[in-house]
Amino acid sequence: MWSEQYEKLSSYEKSEFRRLGNYLLSHTYMVRFTYDPSEETTLPNADYNMVMRLFDVLRDYFEVTGWRLTKDDTYGVVSLISEFKHNRYRLDRFTTLFLYVCRLIYEENRENENSYHVVKTDTASVVEKMKTLGLLKGGKSNQKERLDAQSALAHFNIIQKMTSSPWSKDGNELLILPSILTIISNQSINAMKAELDDMKLAEDSDHETAKETIAD
Repeated sequence: MWSEQYEKLSSYEKSEFRRLGNYLLSHTYMVRFTYDPSEETTLPNADYNMVMRLFDVLRDYFEVTGWRLTKDDTYGVVSLISEFKHNRYRLDRFTTLFLYVCRLIYEENRENENSYHVVKTDTASVVEKMKTLGLLKGGKSNQKERLDAQSALAHFNIIQKMTSSPWSKDGNELLILPSILTIISNQSINAMKAELDDMKLAEDSDHETAKETIAD
């Protein structure tokens, strides 16, 4: 039982159990390495290491409450997913598309990835690829959409900004973290592409219908 394991923890470990349990409930993903802008280098994530130390008791606790805690030792990712759909965060359309394109960029650059399994990109590159794929309404996006999408994905540790300054409306250097492999698997890429192609066709059809109505 998780409670028996918990009682064997030190006072410090119990405190970390509570803190990190709440962190995972809020952020969903945690990665083994994070980028330190002040040092301009990637460093081990102390919180990840503590989660590994407490993993069994955290996993058993969350299982009782309807949450599934998993880890990927190859890529260094911890995930906490609810078994109940109503507890899941729903991304808006633009953020979903931004995430999808980040996953494509990650896939295209995986051969060049380093030992930390991260891929470097920037806001402009992601948006330009969205435009190339025909995923932007009217071929454009606004600053609020871009900032909201990046902020949301950073909150869930899917991307990380490479500077300590606030998000820039003009664009940011980004690291795509290996957690993106968990949220969109290899098998999901083609399915998502097909779904987005259908969305684009539907929008094009609506656009043609609107033109015909105006012409009439």
